[in-house]
Amino acid sequence: MVCFGDSLTAGYGVDPAASYPADLQRLLNAQGYRYHVLNAGISGNTTKDGLDRVQLILALHPRIVVVEFGGNDGLRGLPIQQTQANLAAIIQQLQQGGARVVLAGITLPPDYGPDYIRSFNAIYPALARRFRVPLLPFLLRNVYGVPGDIQDDGIHPTAQGDRQVALNVEALLRPLLKKK
Repeated sequence: MVCFGDSLTAGYGVDPAASYPADLQRLLNAQGYRYHVLNAGISGNTTKDGLDRVQLILALHPRIVVVEFGGNDGLRGLPIQQTQANLAAIIQQLQQGGARVVLAGITLPPDYGPDYIRSFNAIYPALARRFRVPLLPFLLRNVYGVPGDIQDDGIHPTAQGDRQVALNVEALLRPLLKKK
């Protein structure tokens, strides 16, 4: 299983052992699953960077890939159509390579304006419908705004927040998981 994304996946600002993929590994182990969870998050990555790396992910022959990109596109004000096209290409290539894909969305701070944010947020459900993939609309559900769960930068989860992110992702993955 590969967690494929940007700094939210990489675990920016926390010990690598406290990133959400590491917490997800511990959750799956405790439940008796035999998946190896690989953290393929790189801080600062945009959807274009993810698209450039998708073949490296496919070379690992993952059964499941959690795709989490877009936040850096939005923070840079990149065109919505470009972000959506890049995410679509990532999902399509992963599916064609035999991986089951789950999609984790993100949103933007309110100072980006309601129209841009609304258009940005619409990317994720549209892609989930198009490619028939499970969707976690907001990766930071039950994390953002919770005291102690977000770092001082207002964007990245703390180790405590990453534990909740892992629970969010595990709930999304549960129907796809198989015990050997």
